[in-house]
Amino acid sequence: MANETGQNISDIGRNGLIQEISKSSAFRTEKVTRGIGDDAAVISTSDTEYSLITSETFVEGVEFDLTFMPFHQIGAKVISAAVSDIYAMNGTPVAVLVNLAIPNRVTVDMVQELYKGIGMACSDYECQLSGGDLTGSHNALVISVTAFGEVGKNNIVYNKGASEVDAICVTGDLGSALAGLKILLREKKHWQESDDPVMQPDLTPWDYVVKKQLVPVARKDIIGKFSELNIKPAAMIDISQGLLPDLQRLMKESEKGAYIYQSAIPIDLQTRDVANEMKEDVDKYAMFGGEDFELLFTAPQKMVDKLTDSFKDITIIGKVTDKSGITEMQSAEGDVITFEH
Repeated sequence: MANETGQNISDIGRNGLIQEISKSSAFRTEKVTRGIGDDAAVISTSDTEYSLITSETFVEGVEFDLTFMPFHQIGAKVISAAVSDIYAMNGTPVAVLVNLAIPNRVTVDMVQELYKGIGMACSDYECQLSGGDLTGSHNALVISVTAFGEVGKNNIVYNKGASEVDAICVTGDLGSALAGLKILLREKKHWQESDDPVMQPDLTPWDYVVKKQLVPVARKDIIGKFSELNIKPAAMIDISQGLLPDLQRLMKESEKGAYIYQSAIPIDLQTRDVANEMKEDVDKYAMFGGEDFELLFTAPQKMVDKLTDSFKDITIIGKVTDKSGITEMQSAEGDVITFEH
């Protein structure tokens, strides 16, 4: 049913809603160099450094399912999602705040397990758990993480900044997180339909994609490699919504277009096996799946060559064009599919 008071959110989508929200702030300060619209807010704190602030919210039944996701894995995942935004700005995470809205059915042991995962992830990313807030919830468990980071003013990378001399690159492989979710939801359905309340599915054949869904890893390593090789991407974003929407956002901010090659998109064999079993298009997993938390960036070809010579987990999938507002994809058969931003 249409919303009689105005436009439905589904009519404008997530990015459209963000644009509407950005219009509501009347006050501006020069200390906020970049606010709504990038992976993190950017605040000028000294002559040489920026502070970065970002947040992620996970709602039970939407972002996670307690049927198949242990509390310690939820804890690790929410931290990875938050610090991934810091890395997408070429920054380093420093601290996190964790806010919880907890229903009565959640026990102290469960909360301890949640923070076990949070603590392990904070150790991996070398950022300190520094507080947060606790409140109650009538139904769903809600977890909100605010991550703080820092980056040198000469090193910061925004969503904008891509140019026509740039190649388009991604780290890792895409679509795996969605493939893992598909397997978990299938096994949940089998469990619900079985007469065995303690049934334990064998997920060994799908270990890679299930792990990518349950405990994704933010790309701290690639940021370290940028620093080691003195490389700075022109524009960058982490892939949380899917390759196509995040690439379109990058190009829109840069006022450029993109030309990518379907055959170049890196997809793991296990992800392909899942799609085959589900009788679905694996390219849609990569294009629209989301939650891979890989990095999508543009950089001049010479810079990319220098990077790929010493770091193999990067794939060139296309190039930046002057067709602002247009993303084109060349299919494996040679046809060109056009997506408008």
